[in-house]
Amino acid sequence: MEPVILKAQDLDGYLRPEDKATIEVMDKMYHKAMDRFALLADPSTPSRHAKATEELVALYSEMGHAMQEIVAREPRVHVYSFETPREVQGEVSRLIAKLRDARTELPEFVYYTQRAYELLFNFAFGSTSRDKKNHIVVRTPVTIPVQNFAVHKIPDVDELIENSVMCVMLRGSLLPSMIMSKEIQEYSSHGYVTPFALFKISRDDTKEEGNMEYVLRLDRSYVDPSSLDGKDLFFADPMNATGGSLVTIVTYLLSKGVRPRSIKFFNVISVLKGALRIARALPDAEIYTLWMDPVLNAKAYILPGLGDAGDRINGRDDGDKPRNIIQLIADYGTHIVSLYREQVRRIEQTVLGGDTTRT
Repeated sequence: MEPVILKAQDLDGYLRPEDKATIEVMDKMYHKAMDRFALLADPSTPSRHAKATEELVALYSEMGHAMQEIVAREPRVHVYSFETPREVQGEVSRLIAKLRDARTELPEFVYYTQRAYELLFNFAFGSTSRDKKNHIVVRTPVTIPVQNFAVHKIPDVDELIENSVMCVMLRGSLLPSMIMSKEIQEYSSHGYVTPFALFKISRDDTKEEGNMEYVLRLDRSYVDPSSLDGKDLFFADPMNATGGSLVTIVTYLLSKGVRPRSIKFFNVISVLKGALRIARALPDAEIYTLWMDPVLNAKAYILPGLGDAGDRINGRDDGDKPRNIIQLIADYGTHIVSLYREQVRRIEQTVLGGDTTRT
């Protein structure tokens, strides 16, 4: 089965002239910031660190305001730190800082990723149904003088989530997709557990951002395109760098006659260029991200970014022996597997049940 390949040149073809001009301006602003990075990283110039820090704070503030103005013109790009009240933005800023920190090890990284997707779920769905409530009646451990029950109100989002399929862009998106599916299950009145569609897609990291290729391996994917027709397709990936993987998968599905009811993309961090590419290439897609970063480097990594999120969640594979999806889940350990047991069961059914791509 021939792979589906999208080239960076085709991806850039979706951008409008004003998008390219905007991206160029952001690149220039970020290069000014990198001059201050060099000063801060140089231990021989401590006397210049205070001034460099002050200038860096001012530059980041300027870039943030510029991106906020740009995104305000894009109704399908939603950035938590741009749209929520200022009082709650400190929580997200601190969370992103912990994920960026090179000293944050695996257990903490997973913990903050879980928190990030809880916030993203509420960002996407919490405000859409303020007037509609569901009630949860919970049996508590207190039995004296009688068995006690508690009643809690939650947003009624059944219509928005109970038609959804989690579309997993392996590998770094596997755990975020499980987290998002768990949030859907917890907010569903009926305990809805999403089906999973698993896509084997990668980019050729030997290439530069300008000539990158995105390769969708259909022979190693687990998805029946016909089962996605009319569904709400949810994609969860911690980083949206170029937008190439999402555009490749969705355009492939559209070419197979799939007409989703909606497409939603959930990121912890999205770069401006990647968000604009998706908005232009996929007019029906909506992006929800906690934080927006300004630029990509020549290797298509987000700057300042947080490194390879997939490796930081999953660890690195052993040379020429990449783990399959079952091995990857096993490596998460008993805590994660137990917490997301219904999601793990669905994924195992998808993989071991032989529900592979049909064209």
